[in-house]
Amino acid sequence: MSGHEDRHAGRRMARSRRAAKARADAAHEVRDMTPAVGKAGEPASWERAQEGAPVALHIGQWEDGRWSYLFGEDTQYAAAEADEEAIVAASRAAREGPPPALVQGPMMKAPVWTWEVPVYFWFGGMAAGASFVALACDLAGDERSARIARRVAVAALGPSPPLLVMDLGRPERFYNMLRIFKVRSPMSMGAWALSAFGGLATAAAGADLLGRRRTAKALGAANAVVGGYLGSYTGVLLASTAVPVWARSRLFLGPIFVATATLTGASTTRLVLVASGLEEGHPTREALGRVESGAMVAELLLSEVNERRLGRLASVLEEGEGARWFKRAKWLARAGMGLRFARRRGGPWTHHVASCCYLAAALCFRFAWVRSGPSSAGDDEAVARMARAHATAGEPDADVRVVHHR
Repeated sequence: MSGHEDRHAGRRMARSRRAAKARADAAHEVRDMTPAVGKAGEPASWERAQEGAPVALHIGQWEDGRWSYLFGEDTQYAAAEADEEAIVAASRAAREGPPPALVQGPMMKAPVWTWEVPVYFWFGGMAAGASFVALACDLAGDERSARIARRVAVAALGPSPPLLVMDLGRPERFYNMLRIFKVRSPMSMGAWALSAFGGLATAAAGADLLGRRRTAKALGAANAVVGGYLGSYTGVLLASTAVPVWARSRLFLGPIFVATATLTGASTTRLVLVASGLEEGHPTREALGRVESGAMVAELLLSEVNERRLGRLASVLEEGEGARWFKRAKWLARAGMGLRFARRRGGPWTHHVASCCYLAAALCFRFAWVRSGPSSAGDDEAVARMARAHATAGEPDADVRVVHHR
């Protein structure tokens, strides 16, 4: 056979092999192994996987699973039948069973909130508390004090948006939070509550300046309703995370933060009223003194009950940076209450100093709760116990050994 004929024979064999491969491919539908996000070393494609898909590269209804070879008809996954009872039992054990005997950490990334967050919590609570005071003064018929309380609410709210933007890093992130309205998200609802509160508070203060008393009272009442959410959502926001000490305090953080908001609003408004010339012995001045002290007592009682309920999770409230802030807050609260009850001997100035101590204690409480989060997230045993309902004093105990890898 000549060389020319050899080349023709080789070409015929190659054609026959390609035809056989094409027939096999058509019969068995060869899987496409091309990466879904593009080629290595190149930017990913941002085209939508399906026309009308809500998210790029996403088809919906879990149809993306067809991309994986694990779901091919020639695999055991496709032929195997799901054991529904075993799946239910495994899910129940993951929630209710004992934690694993050996926990290899780290289990969780610690929150990275900086000083802007507790200060934002403090100012936002103060604004909400001032709106409560304004509504109470309106109901009591003290129009002058109500007008001042509404102005205090506006002034206290002023630093909140800049602090929130500083924490987010870029102003447009706050705007992006307002692009959605998600009732089940404390972050989304908090951004909307902050915006609504600011609008109502400004409008009420403006109505006061224009002499429209009925409009100012109506706007102030609506603002107090929104203020109830603004004063509590920050505690709910902490409790909605997976950080053990925050998550297991979910029943108390909302009421604790409302108590602090009432305290700071009453104290600030009382000091401003005194500075504006409200005479000693005035009913509003006396009432605000009782409100601030009562709110401080409520804060301490709720914190104590919650701490006892937390069991071993309360260790971050007794040791570490968060514990130091809690100790400062409690000492300031005790000093304020001591001065409050000693004012008959020391005169009105002792009460003014007591109000300042209350305000400082409230700020320390905010720092204490925020600073305790990283310590709790770094407690791998607490994270493992919380996932299986073995964390607090009222939950069953279990032996856990922790191995921490960094």
